[in-house]
Amino acid sequence: MTEDSTGEPAAASYIVYGRPFCGYCSGALSLLKKAGLDFEYIDIREQGISKAELADKIGHPVYTVPQILHGDRYIGGYTDLVPHLRNINAEH
Repeated sequence: MTEDSTGEPAAASYIVYGRPFCGYCSGALSLLKKAGLDFEYIDIREQGISKAELADKIGHPVYTVPQILHGDRYIGGYTDLVPHLRNINAEH
């Protein structure tokens, strides 16, 4: 993950919370890779993060994964990431 001068994650970084064998999680990671965007993947099962704990962390209810953030901004799931990336591409 890219860091800024304070050692904190850079604002352009994405965080993807997901789990193994999740097609939408894999799809989100593929989209971010294809777009050449910096991201960190966090396996909620490996890290022992419950949906309730994840909801507290991101400030939104969690019913499914992936849950995606862009810096501190909540994006949502895979179906929210697709238009988000389209909007970014349109701006450049």
